[in-house]
Amino acid sequence: MGRSYMPRELALLLRQTIDRELPELRALTDEAALSTTPRPGAWSRKEELGHLIDSAANNHIRFVVASLNGEFQGVGYAQNSWVDAHGYRDLEWPEIVELWYRFNSLLAHLVERIPDERMSNKCVIGVDVFSLGFVVEDYVLHMQHHLDHVLSRPFVTPYPAVLTTDR
Repeated sequence: MGRSYMPRELALLLRQTIDRELPELRALTDEAALSTTPRPGAWSRKEELGHLIDSAANNHIRFVVASLNGEFQGVGYAQNSWVDAHGYRDLEWPEIVELWYRFNSLLAHLVERIPDERMSNKCVIGVDVFSLGFVVEDYVLHMQHHLDHVLSRPFVTPYPAVLTTDR
């Protein structure tokens, strides 16, 4: 992405991403969402979309705290443990899709309301330091990477894994 985006631009990018991908996700059946696991120990589609819900939950806190308090400080999260704890494989695909969509709709609304000058506020995640603007932008890129994989696209958006901690 390369340049600094303002909150309204990032909120629009997030909103466009979830609105564009929602019909594709809804088109998958529950059976198709669970049917394939690429390799032993890898996530099913349900679990991978669930991971994006967990990522939304963690980033929600980062976005709010950094925008209100001037800074966020925290650790990453144990993504595999979160996915296991939620048991996404046991939930119905439409339920997971709806939760993913609603949570990200809330995040888009939140991001849009962040004052421009707060996008440079510091986010310390583990030992890494980023601006709030970077964390929001990275969140959308991370999401698109996983959505491309979930939807079995021939091209998966590259994700540079700039953050060394789990999302």
